[in-house]
Amino acid sequence: MSNGISMSTQPLYQREGDYIPRVAAVHDLCGYGKCSLGVAIPVLSAAGCDVCPVPTGLFSSHTAFPGWYMHDTTEILSDYLAAWKGIGVDIDAIYSGFLGAPEQVDRIRDLYATYPAALRVVDPVMADHGRVYPTYTPELCDAMAKLAEGADILTPNLTEAAIILGEPIGDAWAGEDITDDEAHRLTDALLAKGTKTVVLKGIQRGDGLIRNFVGAQDGSFFEVNNELLPYMLHGTGDLYCSCLLAAVMAGRTTEEAVRFAGDFVHDAMIVSSKQPQFQDRGVSFEPLLGKVAALLG
Repeated sequence: MSNGISMSTQPLYQREGDYIPRVAAVHDLCGYGKCSLGVAIPVLSAAGCDVCPVPTGLFSSHTAFPGWYMHDTTEILSDYLAAWKGIGVDIDAIYSGFLGAPEQVDRIRDLYATYPAALRVVDPVMADHGRVYPTYTPELCDAMAKLAEGADILTPNLTEAAIILGEPIGDAWAGEDITDDEAHRLTDALLAKGTKTVVLKGIQRGDGLIRNFVGAQDGSFFEVNNELLPYMLHGTGDLYCSCLLAAVMAGRTTEEAVRFAGDFVHDAMIVSSKQPQFQDRGVSFEPLLGKVAALLG
């Protein structure tokens, strides 16, 4: 679907020859359950990227399990990133996701200042279905909302979009069902805050499809949809954004990247459904990594 305005055909990242781009991946590290760095590292590596992790927290498992353990890494991040600067590490993209404390937004801004030409990709992982995640304080939500304003690519779901815009959340957002006009309003409002490209994820209308709406500063607005599978899996949001960025870093256009990410997540969910206890363990994608590598063809 499109409103008749053509999406720019210029890729957001120009891949040059045999150069391997470096991506600073600012996410948590989860021991069990496919998400965050456990997704970003293999997916972006398959796309020919040098992934440089910046761990925002260490988790024993994803938070859908009872009794998970978290170690907050906020105190080490200043020295961690200063050491990069001291040895001349160069970065081509800064990709942030789940954060553990408001101060971690300051560390991402440090990265932005050190690498002003780097592509800024913000997956504002903080809420879903009208509910904020248990580790997110109001201060952290506010800090994440401010970080979103400087993104080249922003990938919120409906609840996260509302938080960023300062709009109320709750049961009204739980169904993830909005009209095209409302999706357009939300993307325009996020663009007005300074984001260059918005991918509004996960709209469902009971018609067997899951929709992602894309808006950009050039006035483009379009929809990409996939079959809605009858189960939810932890980590699909991380996989979606990682696949989108993988395609962008391979030199694909925004529209190509959004379509690739949606198709990949759909196929990974089918692979996942064939694994034991698949709804607990998270999204399985390993057999499909060849599709990511093929982006470089």
